[in-house]
Amino acid sequence: MIANKKEFTLGASLMAGFIVVLVLIFLPLFNGHNGLDYLDALYNSISKGSAYYIPKMKEEIKAVKGKAINVTLSLPDGAMAEKAALLLNKSGALLNVSGTQVKVSGDLGAILANCLEDADALYKNDDESIKSRYDGNGAREMVYCWWLSLKEMEKNLKKQEFFKEAKVIYQVETKAVETAYNYYGIKAQNIKDKIGIVLFSLVFYVIYTLWYGYAILYMAEGWGLRLESH
Repeated sequence: MIANKKEFTLGASLMAGFIVVLVLIFLPLFNGHNGLDYLDALYNSISKGSAYYIPKMKEEIKAVKGKAINVTLSLPDGAMAEKAALLLNKSGALLNVSGTQVKVSGDLGAILANCLEDADALYKNDDESIKSRYDGNGAREMVYCWWLSLKEMEKNLKKQEFFKEAKVIYQVETKAVETAYNYYGIKAQNIKDKIGIVLFSLVFYVIYTLWYGYAILYMAEGWGLRLESH
């Protein structure tokens, strides 16, 4: 038995409206995408626009310019070792490949500069320039190989107690290589260009959450369910 028909009807109307909007959100009404996919792509593009640290990294690696290193990289397989050799050969390093291991002697600054050039190209979705540099190998695959190689270099240099150099490698690895790999294929946008949509989506999220909450509240109270202290 409904205790308060008017309140229950209000709650039911709110819930019906909530469901209608929810259905619309999941329809492909936004350039062929549903609302969630559209906003997900929008926020990814905005976050990419604010995560471009490569110019800063180019300044950071000046601290290790001319720093000679001798390290041995252990790669997952022989194919990846050959790709690592391609990358490091472009950096002017001396190499010795044996199975899954690559012995490297070279200028850390030059190695990281070459790495940043590739990461910058991938960040800008310019995969063709990387393919042309490395015998047609996939751009994302080669940048992933950079990530594996840098992790090995960092580990080796820490064992040799070159902590400052290892820290610079870690910065390049996380702020340039990882971001380039993760954001590949996404077009960067400035939040100022989409500020209206961003503000609308945030306000809508708050209102839509309250909308659902009040619908449940009015339906429950209209049904006669109430929380009371004793």
